[in-house]
Amino acid sequence: MKSLSRSLSNGHYAKHNSALGPTLATLLLFSAPQHAAAEWLGDARPMMGTEVSVNLWSEDPAAGQLALEDVFAEAVRIDHLMSTYRDDSAISKINRLAAESAVATGDELLQLIQRSLDISVLTKGAFDITYDSIGQHYDFRAGQRPDEKTVQSELKNIDYRNVQLDQLAGSVRFLKVGTRINLGGIAKGYVVERGVEILRRHGVQHGIVTAGGDSRLLGDRRGRPWMVGVRDPRNDSQVAVTLPLQDEAISTSGDYERFFDEDGIRYHHIIQPSTGEPASGVRSATVIGPDAVMTDALSTSVFVMGVDRGLRLISTLPDYESVVIDANGQVYFSDGLQQPTNGSPDRGEENSPMSLKDDGFSL
Repeated sequence: MKSLSRSLSNGHYAKHNSALGPTLATLLLFSAPQHAAAEWLGDARPMMGTEVSVNLWSEDPAAGQLALEDVFAEAVRIDHLMSTYRDDSAISKINRLAAESAVATGDELLQLIQRSLDISVLTKGAFDITYDSIGQHYDFRAGQRPDEKTVQSELKNIDYRNVQLDQLAGSVRFLKVGTRINLGGIAKGYVVERGVEILRRHGVQHGIVTAGGDSRLLGDRRGRPWMVGVRDPRNDSQVAVTLPLQDEAISTSGDYERFFDEDGIRYHHIIQPSTGEPASGVRSATVIGPDAVMTDALSTSVFVMGVDRGLRLISTLPDYESVVIDANGQVYFSDGLQQPTNGSPDRGEENSPMSLKDDGFSL
C-alpha cells in the first residue's frame, strides 16, 4: 500500500492514501468545486436493497456514459446471482438444495463463498454468512423480529463450518439441514470492486463506485484527495470523522442502516453469530483498505467483535485501518490513525477515545 502521512487540522495522523465514495445511508462526501462540471458524470439507481451510484471524470462524455452504464449492468448481474430475495438467483438455489446434495455454483460464486469462509476463520466466526438462518426472520420495514423460541431454534444452524466447498467439482453443499447463506456482508463490496475494474478498462482514472455503505475510489479527485466524512450514527446531518483518501476502498457498517426500535432496544441487521441477536456495543464500524470485498466483510466483523477485539484484529492487517464509534458515541481509531503530540505522530496509547463533540478529522 502507498503510504502518505498527512497531518490533519484537529491533530490526527493518517497513514493512508485512501478512498471513499458517497452514500446516503452511511457516508458523506465533501469535494472541491468542479472546474469542468460537464465532464463529471454520475448517476444513482436503486438496486441490491440500497442505492448504487457511479461518479467519474471523463474527457469524452459519451465514452464516460458508456463506462457508467457498464458498471450498472455489472451490478444488476451480480444482484441476480447473489440476491436472497430472488427465487431464481444462484444463492436461492443453493439455499433450497444444498442440504440435500451438492449444488454447482460456477467459479465466480464459489470463490466469493470461499473468501467469506476464509474471513470467518480470520475473525473466529464474527463474520459468518450462515447468519441468514436467523436473519431471514427479520422484517425491518414492518418492525418484525423472530421470537426467542425461533432464535434458539435457528441458532444451531449458524456455523460457517457447515458450508462445504468442492473446488474441483465447483460445488457447495450444506452439512446440516436448516443452514442458509447470505452474502449481504460481502456482495456490495464485490460490486464496487468490480465496478472500479470496469472503469479502469474504460480508461477512467478518477471516479467513485458506491453501493450502500461500501465505496471504492479510483485515483484521486484530479490532483486532490477525496474528502470523506463518516456520519454521526445518531445524527445524519453531522459528520463524526473526515478523512482525506484516494485510490482505496472504505466500508461502514452501522446500526442505523436497517433497524427498528422497540421498548428502547434497537434491532438492526448486523447479527452476532454466537447469540443470534443484533450485535451491541457499537454504533458504526468503518474500515479502509485496498480491497472493497475485504473492507465490507471487515467492517461487519469489527462491528460484531466490538472496539477492543475489532481493533486488535485490524492491527494484524497492515493494509487496513478502522474507525469505530461505540454505543456511547466515543470514536476509536486503529493504530495507523494516531494523534500527533507537538507536531509529531503519537504512537502511544492505542484505541484512545474521542468524543463526537470534537471536530473529528478535517483538513
